Formats: sequence, C-alpha cells, structure tokens
Amino acid sequence: MAIHGGLTTLFLVGFIAFLSFPVEAAVKKYQFDIQVKNVSRLCHAKPIVTVNGRFPGPTIYVREGDRVIVNVTNHAKYNMSIHWHGLKQYRNGWADGPAYITQCPIQTGNSYTYDFNVTGQRGTLWWHAHILWLRATVYGAIVIMPQQGTPYPFPKPNMEQIVLLGEWWHKDVEEIVKQGTNMGSPPNMSDAHTINGKPGPLFPCSEKHTFAMEVESGKTYLLRIINAALNDELFFAIAGHSMTVVEVDAVYIKPFTTQAILIAPGQTTNVLVRANQSPGRYFMAANPFMDAPLPIDNKTATGIVQYKGVPNTVLPTLPQLPAPNDTDFALSYNKRLKSLNSANFPANVPLKINRKLFYTIGFAKDPCPNCVNGTRLLASLNNISFVMPEIGLLQAHYFNTKGVFRTDFPDKPPKPFNYTGAPLTASLGTAHGTRLSKIAFNSTVELVLQDTNLLTVESHPFHLHGYNFFVVGTGIGNFDPVKDPAKYNLVDPVERNTVGVPTGGWTAIRFRADNPGVWFMHCHLELHTGWGLKMAFVVEDGKGADQSILPPPKDLPPC
Repeated sequence: MAIHGGLTTLFLVGFIAFLSFPVEAAVKKYQFDIQVKNVSRLCHAKPIVTVNGRFPGPTIYVREGDRVIVNVTNHAKYNMSIHWHGLKQYRNGWADGPAYITQCPIQTGNSYTYDFNVTGQRGTLWWHAHILWLRATVYGAIVIMPQQGTPYPFPKPNMEQIVLLGEWWHKDVEEIVKQGTNMGSPPNMSDAHTINGKPGPLFPCSEKHTFAMEVESGKTYLLRIINAALNDELFFAIAGHSMTVVEVDAVYIKPFTTQAILIAPGQTTNVLVRANQSPGRYFMAANPFMDAPLPIDNKTATGIVQYKGVPNTVLPTLPQLPAPNDTDFALSYNKRLKSLNSANFPANVPLKINRKLFYTIGFAKDPCPNCVNGTRLLASLNNISFVMPEIGLLQAHYFNTKGVFRTDFPDKPPKPFNYTGAPLTASLGTAHGTRLSKIAFNSTVELVLQDTNLLTVESHPFHLHGYNFFVVGTGIGNFDPVKDPAKYNLVDPVERNTVGVPTGGWTAIRFRADNPGVWFMHCHLELHTGWGLKMAFVVEDGKGADQSILPPPKDLPPC
C-alpha cells in the first residue's frame, strides 16, 4: 500500500523578507476574516469556523520589537475573540483577547483591531479563539524572529517548519459542548488528533489529509511545535530521529536531546532535528498522555518526514512513543527543562517573595434536575468555581464599574485537608463567584498549584495571561511548605507561560507582578475551563508614568 502525503516544501513564507528589514521596528499588518468554510476530514465534510478560510489559520511572522496590527472582522454566527497566547501585552490588556476578561467579544458583522508591541520576546508562540470551544479550528502560529543581527543561541538550522498539533471532531464542536452541558457530563471526546490540521494515514480517508515535509540528508531543521489541542497533553516523536529541545514557550533553554517530547495544550516547544538517517520515509507521530483513570481519544496522528528523492511507495516506520500513562517519562522530561540563564538571556528569578499563594484544584457536582444524573460537573480553585461576567473585567476595573467582580479571592483554601488522599466525594460546598485576587504592582508572587482528589486527581496545564513565570518546583503528593521550598531551583528554573500540574501533585511558580491590568489564569484544558477552573489577577497600577494601564482603544467591542 502506498501512502501519499502532499509534500510541503520547507520554505518559510516571508522569511526572505526578514533578511532585508532595517534595524528599526516595523509595523506588521494582518487582516483576519472569521469565516465559515466546509472542510472534509475522516470521510466527512462539515462547516467549521476559520480565519481567512484556512485551517489551521495563517502564521503571524514578526521580529522582536515590531508593532503588530491585526484587524479581525467577524463574518460567522458566533461571537469571537482572539488571544495572542504568550505575548505579554505590557499595560495593554485590551489586546490580550479572552472574552469577558479583557474585552467583550466581536459580534457578528463587527470588527476589532488588536494593536500590540512584541517587546523582549522571541521564539514560537501562537494565537487562538478565546471564547466557547471555537479554538478547535481557529488557531495558528506566531513566529517571532530575534532582533536583526542577534543569532540563535544554538546552531543555525538550514530550514524551519511549524508543526501544529490539534484535535478534530466529526460533529459541530459547539453542538457537542451544548449537549454535554445539558447532560451535565463531559462532551464526546475528539475523533482524531491532527498535525497541521491533518490526521494522517492511520485514519480513514486520510491519505490526502497527511502532512509531509521533505528533508535533505545532512541538513538540520528547526521544528516549531505547538499543542493547539483542546483537552489532551501529547507525546510527539519522529521515527529514527532524536530531537534537541532548545526553546519552550518562546524562552531559550539549556539544549538537551530526547527521543520524544511531552507538550501540554497551550505550550510550544522548538526542537532541532538532523536528517542523519538512511534516506527513507519516517512517521512523526503524536498521541495523548493521560495518567489518571479517565477516558481519552487515544488515536495517533501522523505526518511524514520524507528524504528528498525517496518515492512515495516506501512505507514509513512508526516511532516508539511513551505509553499513554508513562508518568515517569512525563516527570523526568519536565525536570530536564532548565532556563539558558546566560549573560544575554538571564533567568531573573524572584528570590524574595512578597505574596505567597496556595491554590487547590478540585472537581465537584452541582444539583441539576434536568441533567442525566441529576448533577452537573464543575471545577474550582480554592473551592470557588469561577462565574464569567457579562462585561469585560478589564473595563470594569479601568472604569471602576461596581458590582461586576469582587477582589476577595482567598490566598489559600478555606479548609486544609489531605489534598491527595482518598477520593473525596461528599458535598464539598463549592462556592460560585466572579472573585479576583488583587496584587500590588511590582510585588513578587509565589503560587503553589495543588491538585486534589476532589472526585478525581488529574493533570492540569495552567496558563497565566500577561506574564511568564519561573517553575521553581514540582512534586507528587501534598506540598510541604517546610521541606519542599528547600528543594526549589532558584538558579535556572524553566521560564514559561503554561505549566502542567502533575496528577496528584503540585507545581510552584514565581513571577514579578510588573504588568498592570486584569490577567486571566486558567486550566488550558477547555473542558475544565468551561467548568469554572479559572480566576483572574488584578495587578494594580504603579506610581510611574509608564506603570499604568493604557486607555482603551476606540473600537473596543461593546457588550
């Protein structure tokens, strides 16, 4: 059986343009038209929401220091907002994108211009819809090139390639979510995983829906890997080829070589791959990591690495991926991630902490007479399930609108308990509310995120908007405030914007609150976010002229 894949020439569109840029910052303008388009996958066509009719959406190419202007016009029936995941948006939360947090959504027939600067960041990030589950198809890459004349701190690759990992559902995703909400249970899991929007030849009717990249013997390739899946942490590997990890979440790290990577929803990973095997066809593959007793879409997405001149009739070989429940691989892989911490790229870890926070992650059930089991699942931080407001929190904060939110989110759980002991299923008295935590400008924050066995333990990737943070510690079981901080890495911890909290364990992060505004923090598993596993920080203005929130743009969408 011949497996054909449309070969993708590894030539970055716009890459040549970078070579001729002047040193001063440029303005990059993009038009994003939100359009519904019929797309066929797995023997079945369905209408999906896209940007410019493309799935995945267009890549944004910029250079560090550039200004970016993206005009988004919504032609679809759903409200829309776009988040520029990992961009810090200093003083400029208006461009951050999460619906009802920093803006009201862009309604059908309307437009909004996201206008922001890319300052002090370089590497791979991504953009996605930040309302409902629309990011299932509305997503794309952001490539930030270093400033002119600044080399990569690793050997320069011959070519680069974006690898977007995603999920695909047979049916309309919003209808599936609605059905799940009405039933009070999780909606149907995805029907396939995808690589650059294509499931690969292990799925029916997918021979032509297979991503393939052509490589030349002896050349080195930089893969910019992004996990755009909604609910699955993923392993990724290439048969016969090792990968050297050089960057995560647009921050350089100490390079290390591995046969497979682990990447959670929201995270990005840059790897170097050398085409040093005998010429042939090799599968790249992605499948999920899940070490809790929960059902998952365990199907493997594949793409093809094809050496130049090798015919399509050669059968590709599959890589050896870790087992789906390989906790040891997950923990040891994440331990290997360390900041480069060089003179040019220092790790400025806060050493003296002004504010210590301890948040427990839990599940619970609410009574729901119309639901299948008479209950509806919900999720909470410190036993508070977040209620989305009806106007943007940033607007309410900036204009001092009363009655939209409270700033009494607790710094620790209401009652300490054996967090990761026997499952707790009794009535937990979970509160509901739009409760935020107020943080003084420029204070140093340590946040410990503790998984619990409220209904079940599970791994959770948490994303903080407006900031990077340092992952100073992680462990299994209950966090010990006396013994565990002694083991923190305060020298070269990995710096990122999305971090996994291990199943039945904890993760400690530190950051300096030097970006005023309202900044969302949530689990990046869409399922859990919808159940209320989210909160937001209100970072107060500083005293300096450039330490307060910028005024809102004139075209900010109305509520």
